[in-house]
Amino acid sequence: MARKLFNEEHQIFRESFRKFVEKEVVPFIEKWEHDGIVPKDVWKKMGASGFLCPWLEEKYGGSDAGYEYSVVINEELSYVGATALLASLHSDIIVPYIHSFGNEEQKMKWLPGCASGDIITAVAMTEPGTGSDLAAIRTTAVRDGDDYIINGQKTFISNGINGNLVIVAVKTDTKANPPTKGVSLICVEEGAPGFERGRNLDKMGFHGQDTAELNFVDCRVPASNLLGKEGQGFSFLMKKLQGERLVTSIMAQSMAEAMLKMTVKYTKERTVFGKPISSFQHNTFKLVEMATEIEIGRTFVDALIEDFIAGENIVMKVSMAKAWIPEMANRVAYHCVQLHGGYGYMEEYPICRFARDVRVIPIFAGTTEVMKVIVGRMMEL
Repeated sequence: MARKLFNEEHQIFRESFRKFVEKEVVPFIEKWEHDGIVPKDVWKKMGASGFLCPWLEEKYGGSDAGYEYSVVINEELSYVGATALLASLHSDIIVPYIHSFGNEEQKMKWLPGCASGDIITAVAMTEPGTGSDLAAIRTTAVRDGDDYIINGQKTFISNGINGNLVIVAVKTDTKANPPTKGVSLICVEEGAPGFERGRNLDKMGFHGQDTAELNFVDCRVPASNLLGKEGQGFSFLMKKLQGERLVTSIMAQSMAEAMLKMTVKYTKERTVFGKPISSFQHNTFKLVEMATEIEIGRTFVDALIEDFIAGENIVMKVSMAKAWIPEMANRVAYHCVQLHGGYGYMEEYPICRFARDVRVIPIFAGTTEVMKVIVGRMMEL
C-alpha cells in the first residue's frame, strides 16, 4: 500500500535503515534476549549512522529531519521484533522533554550525546505503589543550597541499566493542592551520589530490554538539572504523553503487520490433510478478519501521524488509538500463534517472541483502561 506520508527520500532512508537493521540488529536479537540487555556500542552505531534523534537541529547533533524519519525507524525495528532496542523511547519520547523544556545550557550539555548514542536516556515515573496516577508519586526532591536531595524508588524503568541520563518525576512540594502542582522533573546523571540501580527485572516479554528498579537514597544533584520550574512537571508530562502514545501505537501496529505476514506465509506453506492450512475456510476467514483490522489500524495511525506532524491536538484520538491498536495487535498475536499450531509455541519461531512482547503494549504508556477514562472524560460522559 502506497502511503502518502512518505516521499522518495523517506523510502531511500528506509532502505538504508533496513540494511543497518539486517546487519547490526537482527543477527543479535537472540543474544540480547539471552543477556537481557543491548550492548551500549549498538546505541553508538545507531548514533554514528544518524538513526538517533534525527529530528534534532544540526547544532545539537541531529539532522533536522521530519518526524517521518522517526516513524520509519520505529516501524522497521518493530517489523523485526527488536523490542530490546527501544530507540524510539529514547529519541521520540524522552529526549523531547529536554528539547522542549530544557534551557539552552541543558540542551547543549545533553542533546549532542543523545544524538551520538553516548547518552542513553530513561524516564522514571512509575513507582512500586503508583502506576498511572502520577499525582500520587512519593519520590521527593528537597532543595539544599545549590542542589536537590532526592529520595524514593522507581520501578519498571525501560533503559534502566543502560540509561546514563534519567528524567525523574519527583514531588518538590508534598503539600501542593492539587497534588499535581507539586510534581517536577529533574535530570539525574549517572554517577550522582545516592543514585542506585536495582535489578534488571525478569519479564514475560521484552527480554532483551533492560527494565530496572531505580533507587534514590539522599541522591544529590545540581539544582540546575531541574527542567523548567518547580511544579511544572505534571504539565510537561501531559504535553508529551500524546507523542508517547503515538509511538507505542505505531509499534503495536507494525508488530501486528509483521505477525500477519509471517502467519500468512506459514499457513500457505504448511499442509494438513493434504491442503495448505490457509485454504481451510475457518482459517481463511480468520486471516481475512485480521487483515481487515490491521488495515483499519494502519489507516488510523497514519492519519494520526499526519495530524501530529501538522501540530494538531491529537490527545483524544491518540488515546483511542492507544486503547484499540495494541488490543488489536494482541488479538492478532493470539490467532497467529494458534494458526502456527505447536510450532507457534516454540521459541525458534518469531511468532512466539512477538506474542510475548506485544502483550505489554496495552499496559505501558497508559493502560487501555486509563485511555478509555481519558476519552470518556473528553466526551463529557
